[in-house]
Amino acid sequence: MSAATDAFVQNNQVRFLEELKSFLRIPSISTLPEHRPDIDRAANFVADSLRAVGMENVELIPTAKHPLVYADWLHAPGKPAVICYGHYDVQPADPLELWKSPPFEPVIRDGNIYARGSADDKGQMYMHVKAVETLRAVNGTLPVNLKFLVEGEEEVGGASIAEFVAKNPAKLKGDVALVSDTALYAPGMPTLCIGLRGLVYMEVEATGPMRDLHSGLYGGAAPNAVFGLIETLAKTKDGHGVIQVPGIYDDVEPPAPAERASWASLGFEEAAFLKNEVGSTRLTGEPGRGVLERIWARPTLEVHGIAGGFTGAGAKTVIPAKATAKVSIRLVPRQDPDRVIAAFKKFLTENSPEGVRLEVRVLSASPGLMVNPDHPAIQVAARAFSDVFGRPTVFIRSGGSIPIVGDFAKHLGIPTVLMGFGLPDDGLHSPNEKYALENYYKGIQTVAHFFEEYGK
Repeated sequence: MSAATDAFVQNNQVRFLEELKSFLRIPSISTLPEHRPDIDRAANFVADSLRAVGMENVELIPTAKHPLVYADWLHAPGKPAVICYGHYDVQPADPLELWKSPPFEPVIRDGNIYARGSADDKGQMYMHVKAVETLRAVNGTLPVNLKFLVEGEEEVGGASIAEFVAKNPAKLKGDVALVSDTALYAPGMPTLCIGLRGLVYMEVEATGPMRDLHSGLYGGAAPNAVFGLIETLAKTKDGHGVIQVPGIYDDVEPPAPAERASWASLGFEEAAFLKNEVGSTRLTGEPGRGVLERIWARPTLEVHGIAGGFTGAGAKTVIPAKATAKVSIRLVPRQDPDRVIAAFKKFLTENSPEGVRLEVRVLSASPGLMVNPDHPAIQVAARAFSDVFGRPTVFIRSGGSIPIVGDFAKHLGIPTVLMGFGLPDDGLHSPNEKYALENYYKGIQTVAHFFEEYGK
């Protein structure tokens, strides 16, 4: 990395931080319709920021839901083209009472910036913008061709960008995509993610009687929708966390020996993971498999919430007519989402109690995937990461899902460099989400250095 690039980032840290704070103050919560004006504000913020750093052909692209932001700079003939992806939408901030400071009023504490979206993904996406500004300020030009594609629906499934990528391969033609929406394995350890789990997200609705019934008059004879839903969902896993849906593990490949050896070198400590990241009395999951394999390379089934019946203050003795659960299945590479959905629906049908009807609504579905670590762009990224952080880059998987990576592979035929700068304890989707300021600035430097090296 050039000394001039490093100096520019150092000299502009205060401004870079203030700009990020302005971005984080916009409560662009994509799942809540009342925040649609904030979604538009955030999209315009991104567009204005791209224009300010010299990106061209900046446009807000309407979709069926939230706008996409596109921009490009294509004045490096013979050089590769990088597609920079990120998202400007964020998760809801609930429960608000657990935040030490307001979620949309950024606060600096202990070298971190605390705000909803700080690490996921506003702080990380904005590094790409500032890396462009840095390179243009220092060199007057850019070492690679760039295209930006930033969405506002990542936290609600990303349907619009998936449709756009599928329909616009010519507009988005490139050599590699760059996504900063993952984390370092540990502080100061440069980390590239080469595997992601897919995600099937569903609503399961149970219907019992035709209306809520008096439990004294009908209890013992009428089916209970809440209890029926719980009873059925409880059958989907055994007491050790093994999913009981037939066929769920058929296409699951174990990690290769080389990958297992790489994980063993990370210094993972189960006790520290339990205490610092999970905060429970013990860990759960499939017996005989290590924690990293369970969270990175195995399918999982989780229930995220159940609604139904009476939950207000005091007592109301009803037998609920309806109940709904939010359920997800994380998929690993080679698993087919459609096959998994069909198997899950069949299992529920065969295991629902008498008198309770179940309906499954699929809200989103995306497959898991692996990125070839030997791809030239991945190797360049690894070297750039190492140069800035001063230690070798490690390769890991993530248990999370980034659907756009699969869309880029399927429709554009390009790999994605998953170069994230978060930390495991950043509290994504939780109260007091944070992002380390050191990683914000180093991230700008690393992205700029990656562009420089890839341009060579």
